[in-house]
Amino acid sequence: MLRQDPRNYQILFLSLFLFLGIGTRDWTLRPDLILVVIVTCLLTQWLAIFVLENSQGKLLNLLTKKSELIDKSNPAFITFFKLASLKSAMITALGLSLLLRADHYTTMILAGSLAILSKFLFQVERKHFFNPANFGIIAALIFTNDAWVSPGQWGDDGWYALLFLGTGGMVLKRVGRWDTTAAFLGTYALLEAIRNLWLGWAWDVYCHRLMSGSLLLFALFMITDPRSIPKARIGRLVWAGCIAILSFILRNYFFVSSGVFWALFALSPLSVLLDVIWSAPQFSWLSTVSNADSRCIEVATERESEQYSRA
Repeated sequence: MLRQDPRNYQILFLSLFLFLGIGTRDWTLRPDLILVVIVTCLLTQWLAIFVLENSQGKLLNLLTKKSELIDKSNPAFITFFKLASLKSAMITALGLSLLLRADHYTTMILAGSLAILSKFLFQVERKHFFNPANFGIIAALIFTNDAWVSPGQWGDDGWYALLFLGTGGMVLKRVGRWDTTAAFLGTYALLEAIRNLWLGWAWDVYCHRLMSGSLLLFALFMITDPRSIPKARIGRLVWAGCIAILSFILRNYFFVSSGVFWALFALSPLSVLLDVIWSAPQFSWLSTVSNADSRCIEVATERESEQYSRA
């Protein structure tokens, strides 16, 4: 078990949020639709990797650039990364279950499959630039008539905000992307404060708009995906600030309640340009694995190699 992999914590916390929402917010979710999107995401991820492995032979180069760690051509290492990649697919499935609502199986299948495929189809230098869950949500909104999102489903209770900040902080501490969340929330909060002063509203209104559980979930668990956001810190700060500005405009001047999702989708390709302007090393999930876990992979690899040599 890779105890240091932040994806383990993400899966745990997102599952907790799903059960919490059903239990405390009276969400009318259909368990069958949740199961459908989970199966769709996992199956699509597995099939996409299988196709890449057999047709292109570039599976591991897409996942990591740490060629010095162990022999990537070894079957044990390939199997390890196939299984590890399913964690990302599970996170996408849980994100869709939390944020997307639909009436039909086909809508959730479409959202789940396109979310996963976007990672493989929209890449620049082995880095996908669309957040998978966000891509699936927007695709479902555009191509179907029964999909919708409910940004106000968490309300503005303070204890939800504390829960999201605490759990999100644990994940971001391991991933190292607090700067993105801080830039987004800081810019958005400043714009809302200026608007609040201009309109002469009470500060209760300001707090109400910033304590939205959906806004915090977006800022802590979606906009911080290390595989799709800019590589360099200054690029992430600029990118997150731009998303906050566009989200503010869409919400307050075009009255789009789901403006944060549309803003992220529209500005995701900007990360490619920012990576060109400010270069930095590519993020790899291997960097979050402890030395002990890496050694376990090496041992498994050695044993697998012995079995193949004997055969």
